[in-house]
Amino acid sequence: MEIIFLCTAALLAGVMNGVAGGGGLIVFPALVLVGVEPIHANATSTAALWFGTVASCIAYRRELSTQRQELFLLSSTSIVGGIFGSYLLLHTSSANFTALIPYLMLVATVLFAVNRPVMKWLKGSERTSANIRLPIIVLMLLQLVIATYGGYFGGGAGILMLAVLNIMGIENIHKMNAFKSWLATCINAVAIAYFIFAQKIVWVEAIMMAVAAIIGGYTSADIARKLPQVLVQYFITGVGFCMTVYFFMNK
Repeated sequence: MEIIFLCTAALLAGVMNGVAGGGGLIVFPALVLVGVEPIHANATSTAALWFGTVASCIAYRRELSTQRQELFLLSSTSIVGGIFGSYLLLHTSSANFTALIPYLMLVATVLFAVNRPVMKWLKGSERTSANIRLPIIVLMLLQLVIATYGGYFGGGAGILMLAVLNIMGIENIHKMNAFKSWLATCINAVAIAYFIFAQKIVWVEAIMMAVAAIIGGYTSADIARKLPQVLVQYFITGVGFCMTVYFFMNK
């Protein structure tokens, strides 16, 4: 029953990531609920869902062929932040991380909840990059903070990266999503490497959930065409808040 539950959660997360994002808000709590120790659950969730971001990068390869210098600098920063974040996670005691879970879930859920209005704002923004563009060193520092959070927990990091990319002067939403997917792939790749070295990934669950997530991601295109994204947003936000309340009540 646990296997069915976890695969169902991963399948749903794969669909959600393909439609609106937020799959981590489903997979991580599912692993904790079946008894996986929180730090192992975080590492396993990261590994299981990483393949989805890789697939997104392949799909966005055309958009990734531009602004290569900026992308290289942000990628390097993401790798450093991912290493630092995963280091912090593995040097946080299980008791302390368990105590942080409700607050991390709350932050991730709130960030996901504001994702739609922020995306709408980014699409409708008429400001020129000349008005808002910051020096690349400042953008790298912002990305370093986001990547550190991404390596540590990660929920909601995508919307923060979209904001940074908009400040960088990227106005095309597809290009922003492409850069976000690539940077998330960099962050999680080094984090997963660190988790493997530290033996924090529960491999049986990770492999089964990865397969389910890939199937969910592959089928998400048809679902995305039929299902209003606002309903998906409300569903994931509702799940996130329910899980947040659950973890607060069981502190």
